[in-house]
Amino acid sequence: MRTYADKTELINQIKTTYTKFIFEFNDIPEEQRNQRIISVDKTPTQMLAYQIGWLTLLLSWEQQEKQGKIVVTPTSEFKWNQLGELYQQFYCEFGNQSLRVQKEQLDLLVHQVCDWIETLSSVELFENSQRNWANNKAQWPLWKWIHINTVAPFTNFRPKIRKWKKLYTSTQ
Repeated sequence: MRTYADKTELINQIKTTYTKFIFEFNDIPEEQRNQRIISVDKTPTQMLAYQIGWLTLLLSWEQQEKQGKIVVTPTSEFKWNQLGELYQQFYCEFGNQSLRVQKEQLDLLVHQVCDWIETLSSVELFENSQRNWANNKAQWPLWKWIHINTVAPFTNFRPKIRKWKKLYTSTQ
C-alpha cells in the first residue's frame, strides 16, 4: 500500500485519482447507467453508489465518535463478513439516482473527506490508536482507512469503467 509524507500529499492523491475516475463517467449515456456488461462486475451506477456508500460511512464513523457514540464498523446492521450485503444496500440507497446526481453527491463527499483531512494533525492522521473506530478491526492509522476508501477504489475502478465503456461501445 502506498504511503504518504504528509496530509497534503494524501489530499493531492485523492484529488488526482478522483478526477481521473469521475471523468470517465462524462460520456456514459444516462439510460445505460444500469447496463450490465458480463466481464465487468459492476454497472456504472453501482461503481458510483459503492463509492458514495463507503465515503458516507467513513465520514459517519468520525462524526459518531466525535459525538461520543460507540461506532460499529462497518455498520450496526452489517459485519465485515457481510460486505456483499452492504454493497447491495449501497446500490439500493444510492444507485437509483441519475449519474449527474451521483457525481454531484460523490464530489461533495470527496470535498468533505479532504476538508476533514485538513483538520487532522499529523499524529491523528499517521499514528495508530487515534480513533476508536479505526482500531475496531484492522487497527490502522486514519490515513490507511482514508486511502482504502478513496485512492484505492478510484484507482481500481477506473480501468473497470473504461473496460465497461469499451465493451458497451463495441456492442452498439
